[in-house]
Amino acid sequence: MKMFTTNKLITGSALLLALSFSQNIKAQEVITIEQAVENTLKNNLNIKQAAFSAAISEENLVQSKNALLPTLNGSINQSMQWGRSQQVSGLFENTQNYNLNPNLNASIAVFGGGTRLNQIRQNKFLLDAGNTNVEKVKNDLILQVVTAYLQVLNNQDQVKATQQQLEVANSTLKREQALLDVGNKTLADISQAKSQVATAELNLTDAQNQLTISYLTLGQLMEIQPPMTFKVQAPLVNEIENIKSDYVPNDIYKQAIANFPDIKLAWNYTKAAEKAVDVARGGFFPQITLGGGLGSAYYYQFNASQFRPNGRFSDQLSDNFGQFVSMGIQIPIFNGFATKSNVKRAKITLMQRRTDEALAKNNLIKVINQAVADLNAARSRYTSTQNAFEAQKDAFYVIDQRYNVGLVNSLDYSTAQTNRNRAEIDFILAKYDLIFRAKVIDYYLGRQITF
Repeated sequence: MKMFTTNKLITGSALLLALSFSQNIKAQEVITIEQAVENTLKNNLNIKQAAFSAAISEENLVQSKNALLPTLNGSINQSMQWGRSQQVSGLFENTQNYNLNPNLNASIAVFGGGTRLNQIRQNKFLLDAGNTNVEKVKNDLILQVVTAYLQVLNNQDQVKATQQQLEVANSTLKREQALLDVGNKTLADISQAKSQVATAELNLTDAQNQLTISYLTLGQLMEIQPPMTFKVQAPLVNEIENIKSDYVPNDIYKQAIANFPDIKLAWNYTKAAEKAVDVARGGFFPQITLGGGLGSAYYYQFNASQFRPNGRFSDQLSDNFGQFVSMGIQIPIFNGFATKSNVKRAKITLMQRRTDEALAKNNLIKVINQAVADLNAARSRYTSTQNAFEAQKDAFYVIDQRYNVGLVNSLDYSTAQTNRNRAEIDFILAKYDLIFRAKVIDYYLGRQITF
């Protein structure tokens, strides 16, 4: 995971954002990293999308349970007939007939190879997977918030550092100009000092742009639109001192594998795929259903000259009332090997899911090993950059003192100042990189991310 990058491309829009940001930041609310995480989990649309998918899985489970209940359907069929037809008397007449047939039918599946029960079990695992996916989305967003939050802190410190460097460069230019006026400096010295001021101004502009962009990134995770109305709280002074250095990757893995959403998600998909095989196998078994129903009929006969009803409405419904019960057995004999193909596809999907689960576990141990290695490397780099910065500060102090009495030329002074500034930037990067690597370990251990 690469956290810090430097982008030297300065766009007009980014510059305007930076200026707007620098003008309004004093009035902004300060938030902690816990608040940033909380706001993201409450507002981020990706979480809401994952929750919708889980809700659909829940409804699928409810429907699969309801599929065990009997079905009940009512119907009313009506028809009209016109034309010449033979009557009971043997004569053919032009008639018009009206028929009404109300029916009520019920049926229930008694046996179906366990298809419905296995479908319920499969949908339970899919629901668990949907809920776990919500947790996975939240978990991934937490790491993104930590990254963006620390990027803001890093860029804030870089803005402060470049502002101080600009102040030093301006002070040097002013001093050089005064010495030139009394004849103790040359135009070359002034040009060198002006170059240092221009470089410091460019570095400050770059840092302000990067700070603005990092605030936008963090705000977008929290679904906050520009202008940004918050600042972030820096970690406590002893944050780095409290970072552990004796982590064992296997210990972290054992703790993470039981709770890490990626692993739970892969496991649920594997179990759902196992039940999908059982669902497909149900197609090999007979389907047995029981049914029953009620029905009646009503009949009119009339023609152009006379109207001859066959009894009153209520009398006909009562006289024609009937009931029935039925049992059906559907035995699969040959269906173009469709069931066999369904089982094979379900088994292939199961193998894929098992492989996905194995890959998720392998990836987890890899990233944990990498995270521990990155933490150790970040600690070493922090110590090295801290020592280098202290050394460059001391060196620049000596050069500055000698430069003030004319023992060092402007080129050597400029070089010492550049080395000191570069060492400070490297130290800032190393400090926040170390904090970030420690928070990644907390992330895999399932700890709350705090400062």
